[in-house]
Amino acid sequence: MPQPDPFTEVLMSDHDLLQLEQLEQRRILSPRQLSHPLLWRRFWELLWDDVCSLRRRYGLPVRSRWWEDEVQVEALAALAAWSARFDSGDWEDPPGKLSLLFELERVAALLRDGHDPLDPRHDRALYERHLRGDDRGNGAGDSDGCGGTATVG
Repeated sequence: MPQPDPFTEVLMSDHDLLQLEQLEQRRILSPRQLSHPLLWRRFWELLWDDVCSLRRRYGLPVRSRWWEDEVQVEALAALAAWSARFDSGDWEDPPGKLSLLFELERVAALLRDGHDPLDPRHDRALYERHLRGDDRGNGAGDSDGCGGTATVG
């Protein structure tokens, strides 16, 4: 189980700490069930990194503002969780891996509707605004916008 800092631990219930563990293990596929703001933020930070990785790895046609479409969010979270199980070595199931690869076309179809193609350098600032619920995006992140979690002030 991840060890939160003492300040976070005071603010989080046992239920929240369990959700944090599940989140870190990629077992939470939608932010709806998260009760604590720190958990909600962590979900979105992990998903941004996962989406950037899936986009590069599988050539998925991820669109700008994908986070505004609940179906796209859940599809990308599910695909990231599925892929992570194979990457971690938890699953050694060649037919299952082929199933994942065949599902890419169907997931891609879900992602086609929307805005312009994702540009991580530009869209990271929009994403930060989404996370804060305001229009003060800071564009934090690395040079391509996909290299890690950003610090929000």
